[in-house]
Amino acid sequence: MAVNLREKDAAELLPIDGVQVFVGQAGIKKSGHNDITLMVFNPDNTVGAVFTQNRFCAAPVHVAKQHLFDEDGVRAMIINTGNANAGTGIKGREDAQAVCEAVAKQIRCKTSQILPFSTGVILEPLPAQKIIDALPRVKPAFWNDAARAIMTTDTVPKAASREGKIGNHHIVHATGIAKGAGMICPNMATMLGFIVCDANIAQPVLQMLTQEIADQSFNAITIDGDTSTNDSFVIVATGKCGQNEIDNIADPRYDQLKTLLGSLALELAQAIVRDGEGATKFITVQVENAGDRTEARQVAYAIAHSPLIKTAFFASDPNLGRLLAAIGYSGLSNFDTNKVRMWLGEVLVAENGGRADSYTEEAGQMVMNQPEITVRVDLQRGRERAVIYTCDLSHDYVSINADYRS
Repeated sequence: MAVNLREKDAAELLPIDGVQVFVGQAGIKKSGHNDITLMVFNPDNTVGAVFTQNRFCAAPVHVAKQHLFDEDGVRAMIINTGNANAGTGIKGREDAQAVCEAVAKQIRCKTSQILPFSTGVILEPLPAQKIIDALPRVKPAFWNDAARAIMTTDTVPKAASREGKIGNHHIVHATGIAKGAGMICPNMATMLGFIVCDANIAQPVLQMLTQEIADQSFNAITIDGDTSTNDSFVIVATGKCGQNEIDNIADPRYDQLKTLLGSLALELAQAIVRDGEGATKFITVQVENAGDRTEARQVAYAIAHSPLIKTAFFASDPNLGRLLAAIGYSGLSNFDTNKVRMWLGEVLVAENGGRADSYTEEAGQMVMNQPEITVRVDLQRGRERAVIYTCDLSHDYVSINADYRS
């Protein structure tokens, strides 16, 4: 059950000049469901990407990293669901490469111009031939079709669009899709995220932009503390909006584009949390006035990762001592607990080393009953802050993951 999240229809998602989207059925998932997505780009695009930090990263991650900076650029991305092609050794890389070869043959480019992505069950061989056989049968699709085709345990397809003025004269359009519902934890989250825009931006600058946007969106979410093997976030700029190239970060248009695409990425990232496996609550954890951003995130993740806290949110139980305990074990050095103040929504819960005099169980209960909750912590150690998004942990989370391969 997703928290305040609905599927968007095709009319709500902007077409992007310079990309063609296709979906098809390879039979990896249950019959009747699209499980492969193909995006084909014009030759003059640029691409930025960031990938999982899991040392057992999947075979397509290895191949995509190798192909990302081909001198002739990226021409297509092929995405399959139902099988992660992770923990598959050399054979897995060969299978990913074979899929890339088939795509390259179909669209008439080099194999190294294809980026492969997979999501699904780990430690099982990729049925590469099924994907290869299905490629000639893919059909043109809208963005909402692609968002549905990349789903695994997601209950709602995740897609969004933005448009805005970049510079004085040009409007940039952007559309993105993402998947992810469990095994979510940076770096990055167990997710695939793809944004395509018509901006004109140099590849090294786009790579930096992609990393900055990922840090503020997909690297600011957690569901269960597990970092996946396949996480990938890609931004493609087709260059079709008519503007001159953004070739350095000092260009004022860089920050404008970062704001536009960052807003889109954050919506997709939050959608992943809202659709967390079994989630019934969407929780924002804000840590303010930290000594630096690292310790702000450290405290925020201590709260967001705690199973005790997450189960309390599921039960709507204002057992808020668990929040203080998480702050206390977060690992801050020279930490004065008397300075900490904590709010649940607008309700002051703790200050001066303990429960606030004004706090009542009834006030806490009213906040805990809501589907969207904010926890705010003021450390009074500096001026830095961090925001992390998470969800509760329910009975359904256990059931979904226990039955994942059934």
